[in-house]
Amino acid sequence: MASDYYSVLGVSREATGEEIKRAYRKLARELHPDVNPDPATQEKFKEVTAAYEVLSDPSKRQMYDLGGDPRGGQSAGGFQGGFGFGDIMDAFFNSGGGGGRGPRSRVRRGQDALIRLEIDLREAVFGTVRDITVDTAVGCGTCSGAGSAPGTDRVMCTMCQGRGEVQTVQRSFLGQVMTARPCPQCGGFGDLVSTPCPDCAGDGRVRTRRTLTVKVPAGVDTGTRIQLTGEGEVGPGNGPAGDLYVEIVEKADEVFEREGDDLHCTVTIPMTAAALGTSVTLETLDGPELIEIRAGTQSGSTRSLRGKGVSHLRANGRGDLHVHIAVATPTKLDSAQQELLRQFAISRGEENPVGQVAHGQSGLFSRIRDAFR
Repeated sequence: MASDYYSVLGVSREATGEEIKRAYRKLARELHPDVNPDPATQEKFKEVTAAYEVLSDPSKRQMYDLGGDPRGGQSAGGFQGGFGFGDIMDAFFNSGGGGGRGPRSRVRRGQDALIRLEIDLREAVFGTVRDITVDTAVGCGTCSGAGSAPGTDRVMCTMCQGRGEVQTVQRSFLGQVMTARPCPQCGGFGDLVSTPCPDCAGDGRVRTRRTLTVKVPAGVDTGTRIQLTGEGEVGPGNGPAGDLYVEIVEKADEVFEREGDDLHCTVTIPMTAAALGTSVTLETLDGPELIEIRAGTQSGSTRSLRGKGVSHLRANGRGDLHVHIAVATPTKLDSAQQELLRQFAISRGEENPVGQVAHGQSGLFSRIRDAFR
């Protein structure tokens, strides 16, 4: 048997498991072959590792304290006890003591789901309540999510013996290196469904169609998503359900065009009404509104109705309704109407009208020329 393992690690015989682990971590950092590659340091590193193998295991430590040889007479340099790189990494990173990760749980959270809901402009402005139908996964009522047929149980996997992982050992310059991977037979669960449920085929959930009520707040727009917590798919093994996201799609309106929280529409009036002035009744989303058209209104003029637009989604109040005026020029006139217009033009001195030409935006060279004038 090797020299005093407690002295090798520099701890007392009353040292706790955590004190032993800290001492080994410190020495391993100093003596690791990647840091000190000389042969003497490698031998010391193997001796320290062998000491930690014994003192970190309660049963081996008890045997050692009673004078026994827990390593079966094996030398520190041989690493025949199966203490490899996996145990070194466990000493550095596994604060919960020995042992592997264990089998995976069959119960997992379900996936989130997305559904699109089409609404009209009025529903977007004022909000609405709609019923939607979704096809989603719910817990299996036959097996209560267990996956096994009623009256049967899952059986332990014979390949991994219920651990959920299998280990392989390879030799390296450090000795035997042990690696673990999920068991290929049970998928890492540690057990097998011997008799799957006839309704869910062992998944613990089935697909069904449900009807949900969605409250659509005022002010939503295309692309707005409403989150319904816990209304998504139930997870495997009847795990917690994910969330359902309802994405809004706003249909185009025949009268109003939306721009942010403002609405726009166009009112076309005859040329005579624009010249003499008139009033037009506009059917808004809030009811009829009287629009006053002043005499001499030009085509392209705008009247704004405050607070008649779309509700602000995350604030109080509403946008505005902008009414654009278009003046219609008559295209078909009989002889009497043509004569009347001709006499009107003469009375205004417009029998031979000359259009007024205004300069557009000046170009670069025009601005440079004007700067030197």
